[in-house]
Amino acid sequence: MPDSSFEISRLLHAWGGGDQAALDQLTPLVYAELHRIAHRHMRRQLPGRTLQTTALVNEAYLRLVNVEDVDWQDRTHFFAVSAQIMRRILVDAARARLADKRGGRFPHVYLNESMDGAPQSSEEFIALDDALNALEKMDPRKARVVELRFFAGLSVEQTAAVLNISAPSVKRDWKLAKAWLTRELKGQ
Repeated sequence: MPDSSFEISRLLHAWGGGDQAALDQLTPLVYAELHRIAHRHMRRQLPGRTLQTTALVNEAYLRLVNVEDVDWQDRTHFFAVSAQIMRRILVDAARARLADKRGGRFPHVYLNESMDGAPQSSEEFIALDDALNALEKMDPRKARVVELRFFAGLSVEQTAAVLNISAPSVKRDWKLAKAWLTRELKGQ
């Protein structure tokens, strides 16, 4: 849908420039994709969770519309930021669920190219988030590659476009970040 992508990018630029009417036009165009991203995140959560997919979309949307001074590059950038916000919401919810539980080791979390290797529990999700935050302090670009590839589900090419780097650089960063995160999560 190139026309839809162009329209979403156009509306994002207008909204970023302060046009609130553009936001009203943008909402129905992005809702389905936001719901798909939220569903990817939610299908890996344990049964009995209190946060539902639609609630995650709504919470992320509320946070998105309150973001100020963002120069939206295009629809890919918008959805990457959306995925990052959803990740934050889920981590906050997981931390809240575990607030009573102190101590113990976090289980191991393994990353792969898809969400199939996503954390299965609150503990795993928090361990992954903590490791990703540590990676971000050492190498922000590698952490961003993980966010875009693993959490947003972007391809190598889409990630390269968002970060304005080459596809081989994304592949290299992805490989090194996975190795570093795996080592961190194993506690070595």
